[in-house]
Amino acid sequence: MENLVSGWRGRRVFLTGHTGFKGGWLSLWLASRGALVRGYARSPISQNNVFGLASAGGAIEDVSGDTLDRSRLESAMQEFRPEVVFHLAAMAILRSSYDDPVGTFAANVMGTAHLLEAVRKTPSVRAVVCVTTDKVYQKQEWEWAYREIDPLGGFDPYSSSKACAEIVVSAYRNSFFPVSRWKDHHVGIASVRAGNTIGGGDWSKDRLIPDLIRGFEAGKPIQIRRPHSTRPWQHVLEPLNGYMLLAERLLDYPQDLSPAFNFGPREEDAWTVGQIATKLAGMWGEGASWVCDRAEHAREDNALRLDSSRAHAQLGWQPRLHIETALEWSLHWYQASLANKDMHAFTLSQIADYERLGRQSPPAVA
Repeated sequence: MENLVSGWRGRRVFLTGHTGFKGGWLSLWLASRGALVRGYARSPISQNNVFGLASAGGAIEDVSGDTLDRSRLESAMQEFRPEVVFHLAAMAILRSSYDDPVGTFAANVMGTAHLLEAVRKTPSVRAVVCVTTDKVYQKQEWEWAYREIDPLGGFDPYSSSKACAEIVVSAYRNSFFPVSRWKDHHVGIASVRAGNTIGGGDWSKDRLIPDLIRGFEAGKPIQIRRPHSTRPWQHVLEPLNGYMLLAERLLDYPQDLSPAFNFGPREEDAWTVGQIATKLAGMWGEGASWVCDRAEHAREDNALRLDSSRAHAQLGWQPRLHIETALEWSLHWYQASLANKDMHAFTLSQIADYERLGRQSPPAVA
C-alpha cells in the first residue's frame, strides 16, 4: 500500500547531484520531511535552476565536489555518516553526450563506481538508490512498454553510459552487497529508471519544456524536433516519490525487492512531443507557438514507454498526476518564478499539494 513518505525525520541522507533538476526538488522534499541532507555536486553554472531559485541550499548542507574526485567523495560521505544514499549526479542531456562522449562515460560510469566504492568504505550506509534513465534499454522500436528484465543497451553515448552504470551497480551489489548476506552487511542497493520528467525549475538546454517556456516568454515560435515521438512524461515529484519509497523499503526489507525499478506514467499519459507542445502553448495563451524543426538531428527513439508494474506491486507506488495536471503545475511554477514570487515557499507548496493527493488516493493493490 502506498503511504505518505514517512520515517525521514532525523535520517542522514547523502545526495549526489543535488544542484540538478531532480536533485533540487529531492533536497527540498527530504528537508521538509525532517531529513538531515548533505548534497554533493559540482557548483551549478548559474542560479537559474530549481536549486538556486527555490533556495534549496539553505535547507541542506551544500558540498561542492565532483564524483570523479574519488578521494573527496569518499571523505565527504565518511565524514557525514549517512544511512541513505541517493546517487543522481550525472551527465544528463542526451544531445550533449555527442559533444563530449568521453566526459559522459567518465561521469556516468566511473562516477557511479566511485560512489559505490565510497559506500563500501562508509559503514553507516544501509540503503542506496542509484538513478539512471528510461533510455538504458536496448532499442527495439516496438509498441510494448519496456520492463526491467528487457536487455540493456544504448545507441548514443548518454544512453549506453547509463546502461553501463546499471552494470556497475549490479556488479557491486552481487560482489560486495549480495542480498543473501544482507544480515552481514545490512546494505540494500537498487537502481531506478524514470520517464521524461517535467516540472518547474528545469532550465536545461535541449529539453522540451524549458525550450518552450523560453520561446513563449520571448514571443517567438520554438522549433520542435520529432513532434510525433512518444515519451513517458511525468511530473518530477512522481519518480522522486518512488525513489523515497524504495529507499525506505531498502532500509529493512531489501531481500524482498527486485534490483531495478521503472517509474513511468499511466499509458494514457505517454503523449507525443507535439501534443505536449500544443497543450502547453494553449495553457500559456497569446504569443505561444511552435513549428516543426526539419533539420537533421542526432538519433532518438520514436516511441518510448515504461512498464511500472513492478513498482506498483512491490512498492505500492502509483502515479498521482495526469499529464494535464503535471503540465499545469509546471507552467504555474515557471510563471511564479518569472513574476519573482518566493519560489522556496512555492516549491514547498507544490510538494505539500502532492502529498495531500497521496492521502486522498485509494490504496494501491499490492
